[in-house]
Amino acid sequence: MTAPKTAPSGGILITFEGIDGCGKSTQSRLAAEFFVSRGCVVHSSREPGGSSIGPAVRSLLLDSSRPPCPLAEALLFSADRAQHVHERIRPALARGEVVILDRHTDSTLAYQGYGSGQDLAVLRQLNMIATGGLVPQATFLLDLDPSVAAERMEKRQPDRFEREAGEFHQRVRDGFLHLAAMEPERIRVIDARGDQKAVARLIQKQLEVLLEKLHA
Repeated sequence: MTAPKTAPSGGILITFEGIDGCGKSTQSRLAAEFFVSRGCVVHSSREPGGSSIGPAVRSLLLDSSRPPCPLAEALLFSADRAQHVHERIRPALARGEVVILDRHTDSTLAYQGYGSGQDLAVLRQLNMIATGGLVPQATFLLDLDPSVAAERMEKRQPDRFEREAGEFHQRVRDGFLHLAAMEPERIRVIDARGDQKAVARLIQKQLEVLLEKLHA
């Protein structure tokens, strides 16, 4: 009988990215179940909102009645991320856990950079400061046409970012794909048009390969 593929001693950081409505929250949950089935201890979280100050920051960021200016928006995301990394992500990795995040640094570049036109160099520097240089072993970009994503979200109450025009979401999608082209070893593009189970199978095949590499 084959032994379960547990996480290596240094832990694993895996992030899920994509435009709103692409299914990343569902797939991050299914990935967590995959790792648990392999005997791993999993810490699942999200950004913004995963830190002790996260709920308050998330409320400020997503409230359409009082949107922050672009610089304040980027700084709020960074503040939550810095607290998240310090308080939860690094300690979980130090314990050898698998950390799975629903959004991380790539979302800042895609949404605030490519989507809203903020300076990418400044955003990269903010990401570096907030994370202390921490980089995921793997990022799964769930790629989906914005029009399809919008159809999937028709029955839910949209937040401030989800209310943005289609052109904004197309810029965000293009930004994510550009980031993936620059870092193909880390960012794996997943076609998110299929049903949840089919998409999960695509991701889990890559997770199996990742575990094999980490244990080699």
